[in-house]
Amino acid sequence: MLVLLSPLWCVGLSAQTLSQAEWQAIQRSKDYLIGQGVSTSLEEARQFALKDLAEHITTRVRSQFDYVANENKDSKGHNAEEKMSQIINTYSAVTLNNVSEYVEKSKQQVTVYRYMKTKELRDMFRRRINMAKKWAHEAHEREKDGKIGDALQDYYWALALLRSCPDGDLETIAQDGGGNPNMIQDVFHRVKDILGGISIKATSIEKEGTSQRVVLDIRYKDRPVVNFNYKYVNGKNMSGVFTAKDGIGELQLPRTASLGRLKVFAEYECRDEANIHPDLRSVMESTDPVPFAAAEFRVDTKDCPQVSHDNYVMQIATSGGHANGQSPTTSSVAVASPKSLNAQEAGKYLSTIQTIERAIAKKNFETLNNCFTPEGWGMFNKLITYGDAKLLRSPEVSFFRSRGQVVCRSFPMSFSFKGNKRTFTEDVVFYMNDDGKVSEVAFGLEQAAVSDIMDRGQWSEESRHTMVHFLETYKTAYALKRFDYINSIFSNEALIITGAFVKPTGQTEISPAKMQHVKYTRQTKEQYMKNLRRCFDSNEYINIHFADNIVRKSKTPGIFGIQIKQDYFSSSYGDTGYLFLLIDFKQPDAPLIHVRTWQPDNDPSVRDGRIGIADFSL
Repeated sequence: MLVLLSPLWCVGLSAQTLSQAEWQAIQRSKDYLIGQGVSTSLEEARQFALKDLAEHITTRVRSQFDYVANENKDSKGHNAEEKMSQIINTYSAVTLNNVSEYVEKSKQQVTVYRYMKTKELRDMFRRRINMAKKWAHEAHEREKDGKIGDALQDYYWALALLRSCPDGDLETIAQDGGGNPNMIQDVFHRVKDILGGISIKATSIEKEGTSQRVVLDIRYKDRPVVNFNYKYVNGKNMSGVFTAKDGIGELQLPRTASLGRLKVFAEYECRDEANIHPDLRSVMESTDPVPFAAAEFRVDTKDCPQVSHDNYVMQIATSGGHANGQSPTTSSVAVASPKSLNAQEAGKYLSTIQTIERAIAKKNFETLNNCFTPEGWGMFNKLITYGDAKLLRSPEVSFFRSRGQVVCRSFPMSFSFKGNKRTFTEDVVFYMNDDGKVSEVAFGLEQAAVSDIMDRGQWSEESRHTMVHFLETYKTAYALKRFDYINSIFSNEALIITGAFVKPTGQTEISPAKMQHVKYTRQTKEQYMKNLRRCFDSNEYINIHFADNIVRKSKTPGIFGIQIKQDYFSSSYGDTGYLFLLIDFKQPDAPLIHVRTWQPDNDPSVRDGRIGIADFSL
């Protein structure tokens, strides 16, 4: 997402023309907080006034943090006073609404007053508490769906916001089974309970050159996690963040590193993604993390088998699970399709995938272009240069027919980046023609997202496969920086929106149905593509994760609306938000996006909080 963020230190400044009597009335009132700055420079006086206003805020709220004042030193040795200073910094650094300015000038100096109603502070506290409750609710839903990485992130963000509010420890939250427990305590224990339900097991060790890799099976309550973020000690240092997908993760270690019981740490803060809201970002940047002892795991590699790619035997997954009879950790939806191919039917396609697997393992791609069409070869070259690309394990793949092609699923790979300490796990999907050549590669959706679409029996099978194919191709296009493809799928009159409310476009093709949404920032296709090109050029990598997809069919034939929660990562920026796409699938091989909106948070003026198909008229 290309989101323009205001600097953290900026204040929403409201210029007012006041008479001297009106200004004196404000000074006498107890309903205002006022900061004063004096200097020969107007800008310097403004900064002094802002600093003085922040000190008044500190005085006003300090006595309200009883629960912080009663805390002893934490694990870092910080006492209550230091913690209090951290919390106050989140108020003076974050954007404050409705701050006004009054200026007095003389020949020698300028005096600036910055003032705000005390009600604005209360509103800010309430805003944080409401966000905390929203994230706690979403975390509960993510946990039920097995999205443990999302659940830990949302619960922790809720906890961090609550701890930044006066009397935050007095807030309660409704539970499913009834009752209203203390929210801080409830969220804290939910994080502990989730961490206690996670198991991490080493399944194989592979030595290659100067490194060795431990493949992990990561589960929550005995089911593969949909996602999970973690770090680990990779010898003497702490690794960057690794993202596991559908139960599969890895540890990358120097070959000289001793194995035994390895330390793995759940990553629950997700500070990069905290850009979603300025309040949250300020809290995360200004306060120390809340430690959880249960976030540390020990992974025993003592009896873990050592494997080599040379000894891998690829198998075709059988219906209902993997070939080894265990529960699949990747999508089994395709296996259940009536067009799944058996071993005999899949022969030439399996041979192609086996050749690709050996080439990836040995990093020898010289003769591999015979396995691809020209377009597929170009995409594969981008994929293997997308960071340090490695095969995670010998895949148990499945083949099925879809829209005139044969699709191969469940080919897990990891991608790490030297310039940024981040590693992603992706389930690579291969689309193949009748000659057994790969015409397209994509990063697969999570199992839950694929299942949600494929289980919609009221739609034709072709529509379901088309939807899955489009979403996988769309998110992969950003990762592989396929500028020409992205440019081709946007209508020339596409409505492209970021921000908080919709603005009329002046175009006749699509227009907002509810004109009260008037504060969104609209871009033309030309502007969007120009910004996208700049984003591609300035980032080592881009990675997109989709979740919570809601697909609705329009009354207009071939038109679908897709609402998606999107996690966006790049080497310079990360965020989480809600994406909406209005797509014309009347020509399945040439989909056309008419509307693309992105919102960083739920919008109370929109039904269900998320922009959707009902907000637009064709």
